[in-house]
Amino acid sequence: MARIHPVILSGGSGTRLWPLSRAMYPKQFIRFFAEQDQSFLTATLHRLPAGDEFEPPCILANNDHRFLVKAELEAAGIAAGAIILEPVARNTAPAIAVAALAAVAKDPAAILVVMPSDHVIGDTQQFADAVRRAARIAATGRLVLFGLKPASPHIGYGYIRKGPALDSARDASLAGAFAVDAFFEKPDPATAAKYVADGRYFWNSGIFVLDAQTLLDELARLQPDILEAARQALAGAVEDLGFLRLDKAAFAASPSISIDYAVMEKTGKAAMLGIDVGWNDIGSWNSLWEIAPRDAGGNYVHGDALMEATRNTYIHSEKSIVATIGVENLIIVDTPDALLVADKSRAQDVSKIVARLKESGRREQESHVRNYRPWGYFETLSLGGRFQVKLLHVAPGAKLSMQMHHHRSEHWVVVQGTARVVVGDTEKLVRENESVYIFATQWHRLENPGKVPLEIIEVQLGSYLGEDDIQRADDIYHRAAEETK
Repeated sequence: MARIHPVILSGGSGTRLWPLSRAMYPKQFIRFFAEQDQSFLTATLHRLPAGDEFEPPCILANNDHRFLVKAELEAAGIAAGAIILEPVARNTAPAIAVAALAAVAKDPAAILVVMPSDHVIGDTQQFADAVRRAARIAATGRLVLFGLKPASPHIGYGYIRKGPALDSARDASLAGAFAVDAFFEKPDPATAAKYVADGRYFWNSGIFVLDAQTLLDELARLQPDILEAARQALAGAVEDLGFLRLDKAAFAASPSISIDYAVMEKTGKAAMLGIDVGWNDIGSWNSLWEIAPRDAGGNYVHGDALMEATRNTYIHSEKSIVATIGVENLIIVDTPDALLVADKSRAQDVSKIVARLKESGRREQESHVRNYRPWGYFETLSLGGRFQVKLLHVAPGAKLSMQMHHHRSEHWVVVQGTARVVVGDTEKLVRENESVYIFATQWHRLENPGKVPLEIIEVQLGSYLGEDDIQRADDIYHRAAEETK
């Protein structure tokens, strides 16, 4: 049997799960439930068994998230076949085209299983078995997508109308598969109810099992500009710290379009295989409420809450106590810098709030109070007109870039661990309860040489405190000059 190459799409921003999901720390990296011991991305990495007929996964990710992906892989104990960085967002068709080209270069008979990184699968054993069945169908030259019998008239999913069964009498590999009659966008409630009553309609899972060469042939026929852009982007790619960076100009030349629109809705080779694996596309807060462990009143609480006469409500609080009286069907998400209160029926509209935040230039759509970096993270504790107080958490063995700021000075106080600090031409160890002061325009570097996390209180003073006031001379993480993240 042909080898199966998992392809994990991790480039999304998850705007409908704001304020927990932010552009720099989107939903696939978040542990939403207190009972959940892994992120959605880690769950996806473990979804298919290692070895056997499955190759190591190929992950397609946003450049800004590359170190988050690497950290998830290390925590999961999984070695990726490749981590491919998309320099600009171009939707799923160009990304999958790149993955298919890379797979065929190694294995001409490659079968791809393309999985978003933010789905929930309840029965992973059944899912793996379904992938194996779909791979046998794909090996006949088909492009297979998984459909799910709708459990309700859901308006947040796309739908597939199945056509006739494929000819399994001629080829036993096709057993259980159907031709695809038509695709339909997310419907209104009345239309969704008609789909469920009809019986021929399935939810579109967005998970595909594809013969890689068949996909490339169909792209050449239907979307040659996408295929050419993918070829050029891969040909111009460079290796960097274990990442494969696609050529930016070539990839940006591709149209931005989903694989559904680009190929699946146009090809005559599409096939649908129905599955029942406890699937959920976590596309909104209401989707999270649906899979959450709820109390007798239909409520889910993460954090501290007091509820009086409250029903069917999702509450997530990171610091403050949330008190509710006489409410129902609400989403309440309280983070250190943003509070969301929404009717569950309007959960899909959270992305409109994110769009407004982005239009007004507000940072709350981009990052949290805690900002992750390849060396650890920093957390803003207080911010004034000419000062800012941060907590720096530096992982063992990690170090920041050699850097300089034009507009601010910094005072560092070590509260845990030991810091190796370079200021100008001097280097010294700074231990707990000791401090060091760095004037504006002084070159400096911070390193954790120890085996425990280093924590520092940093007080910034100056006329401008933006993250873009940084000039790097040396950076072990190879961040570009324009990267302030």
